[in-house]
Amino acid sequence: MRALVLLACLSVGCLAQRPQKCTSPPLLTGSLSVSTASEKLTAFAKYSYDALGQRIRLRQFGSYNNKTFHLDLLLLYRQGVMYKINYRNQTCCKKPLDVAFHPLAIPQNASLLGQVVLGSSSGPGQGVLVNSWAGELQMRKGKAKYMSTVTEFGCVPVSTLFHTSRSGWVVTSFFNNVIGLLDPGQLIPPAFCKGAQLEAMDGEDPVNFYSLF
Repeated sequence: MRALVLLACLSVGCLAQRPQKCTSPPLLTGSLSVSTASEKLTAFAKYSYDALGQRIRLRQFGSYNNKTFHLDLLLLYRQGVMYKINYRNQTCCKKPLDVAFHPLAIPQNASLLGQVVLGSSSGPGQGVLVNSWAGELQMRKGKAKYMSTVTEFGCVPVSTLFHTSRSGWVVTSFFNNVIGLLDPGQLIPPAFCKGAQLEAMDGEDPVNFYSLF
């Protein structure tokens, strides 16, 4: 009888240790890099992420189609608008944002690839335990493949690989993440954006890649 109880306890312990699908903290501040396998886009950005209000702020610079760019973007998904902000000229372009907000989370149809330690497990503070998941998502223009890596504790995003027939492989790496909003004002349009009129989207834009995440 004692052996059966011990076996049951061990089984429960093993199940408890299995990585679980999770959702990242709803408020995050940090930095990220984005690149495509085709080398069409390479960018670095500081971001503010608010899943509760469905808002993202990206202050980024990089190269797109062999041309350098600097962009300050505020994406307001509930309102369906995106602001391109230029503090130097005190100007603001308001454009439609016709993509749905996807919170940083591991989808329910994801399959666990494995659990590893980034860095070293030889001593305290030398590594971080992460889980990698993979799967497919149904998008408006076909299926997309993904592989997401998050920390075991806290579900903080580490990296995401995303593939569509249109953009190919897109790699996003997150770093210097802080839970919470260091400056909530970053998610509010500046005063000089108040009178901005909604404009048509002018062709393909780097924001299309970010909207996948």
